[in-house]
Amino acid sequence: MLPYRSLDEAAATLGRNLTFAETLWFNYSANKSDYYLYCHNILFLFLIFSIVPLPLVFVELMRSAGFDKYKIQPKVKLSFPEMFKCYKDVMRMFFLVVGPLQLVSYPSVKMIGIRTSLPLPSVWEIFLHLLVYFVVEDYTNYWIHRLLHCKWGYEKIHRVHHEYVAPIGFAAPYAHWAEILILGIPSFLGPAMVPGHMITFWLWIALRQIEAIETHSGYDFPWSPTKYIPFYGGADYHDYHHYVGEQSQSNFASVSPIVTLFMELTRAIDIKRSYFRR
Repeated sequence: MLPYRSLDEAAATLGRNLTFAETLWFNYSANKSDYYLYCHNILFLFLIFSIVPLPLVFVELMRSAGFDKYKIQPKVKLSFPEMFKCYKDVMRMFFLVVGPLQLVSYPSVKMIGIRTSLPLPSVWEIFLHLLVYFVVEDYTNYWIHRLLHCKWGYEKIHRVHHEYVAPIGFAAPYAHWAEILILGIPSFLGPAMVPGHMITFWLWIALRQIEAIETHSGYDFPWSPTKYIPFYGGADYHDYHHYVGEQSQSNFASVSPIVTLFMELTRAIDIKRSYFRR
């Protein structure tokens, strides 16, 4: 809840007139608690999980219309009932795990200092925060994901996510409840290290899930805007990881193959040093 009773009081406190975006934020959030604003994440995640993969459903059903050439694993075809079952399973985990986790995690968000106050962050500040969040998440996710590919982690937990050998958009959040909790750590670590505004936090959660849906799409579209993002792995990069499954020894990072390559080179150097020290 903003500590201002009016726009004039907010402007006086800032020492300038509010921008158009700040005026909108004031009118929307002035009388809403920080907890209420934080819980918007539940609505955003529900909409993202439900709506963003829908175009991929139509593409999968209309592959004969020319989309088949973009399918990364063209031999695998999923029916509408199969895709709908995946969505139902995702929604079950959403209401049993993701939603309640969002409801009870607010104290940690408050503790690390994510703010709802004015002024709003600049576009440049938001971009830098998001960049840090993606890098931190990618690095941390690499190690946790790699750990989940050990024999026990895969058989007991991560195997569920790999049930879709040829992934689809709805399968991005499809996972064992324990994996949902564990992989929440990389997503939260960036904002914990470099806390920003609640709007930045909303954007981060939304973009991270949209990115996951895109990498699980099962299609490599040449017109995808992500083709212009430097060092971005994309669907082709992650699809191979699902294809190999338990035998995968790479592609553990969520976004960039550069992270995986760097960590594999570092690991190889350490092994070589250990060998020569014998």
